[in-house]
Amino acid sequence: MKILVVDDDPGVRQTVSIALERAEFAVLSAADGQQAVTNALRDHPDLIVLDVGLPELDGFEVCRRIRKHSEVPILFLTAQDDEIDRVLGLELGADDYVTKPFSPRELVARIRAILKRSRPSPAGVLLWGGIELDPAAHRCRISGQELGLTATEMALLAELMRAQGQVVRRAQAIAAIWGAHSQVSDRTLDSHLRNLRRKLAEAGAPEAIESLHGVGMRMQQCHA
Repeated sequence: MKILVVDDDPGVRQTVSIALERAEFAVLSAADGQQAVTNALRDHPDLIVLDVGLPELDGFEVCRRIRKHSEVPILFLTAQDDEIDRVLGLELGADDYVTKPFSPRELVARIRAILKRSRPSPAGVLLWGGIELDPAAHRCRISGQELGLTATEMALLAELMRAQGQVVRRAQAIAAIWGAHSQVSDRTLDSHLRNLRRKLAEAGAPEAIESLHGVGMRMQQCHA
C-alpha cells in the first residue's frame, strides 16, 4: 500500500518514511502543500500523513482541496497541542491526528488502524430506512444519492446500522472503530459524528441518528 508523507521538515519525512518502509509500506513524499495536493490527486495513495504547518498551503487547506475530489484517509501531524486545531482537522474530513513529537511505532499503529477501517468488510449491504450502506464497496446512498464518507464515518455508520435501532454506547463505538485499547477522546468521536450527521442531513435524512445523553446513540427510522 502507498502512503503519501507530507512535511516540510526533511528530518520528519525521513523518520516517518523509514518507519513506514520497515512496516512494508511504499512511501511517497511532498515538502509543501501545493505539491501534496498534486501528488495526492495524481498518485492515488492509500493514505496521507499530512503536517498542519506547511508552506504554500497549510495542511487544513490541503485537506479541503483533496476532499473535493477524494475520500482518501488522512492523518494529521500537528506540532500544536491545541484541541481546537485537532477538532478542526477532523471536521474538515481527517480520519485521525498525531501530535508532535510522536512515536514512529504509534504512528504506524494509527495508520494500520485507519487502513483496517477503510478496507472492504466481509459484511453484506446494510439497509436502514432509505439508507443503503455497502462496506465492501465503500459506498453509501440515500434514495440513490451517493454520500462521500470518510473511512471513519463509514465505520461509525456501519456500527450504528448493524445495531438495528439498538443503542450503541460511546465506548462501544470507539472500541469498534479505533480498537479496544485506543486513547481516542469523546471529542474526536463527536467530531466524526457531527460530520456524519451533516452529510446525512444534506442528503435528506437529518434525524437518522439519535443521541441519548449519557447513554449513547442509535439509528432512527427515516424515509429519505
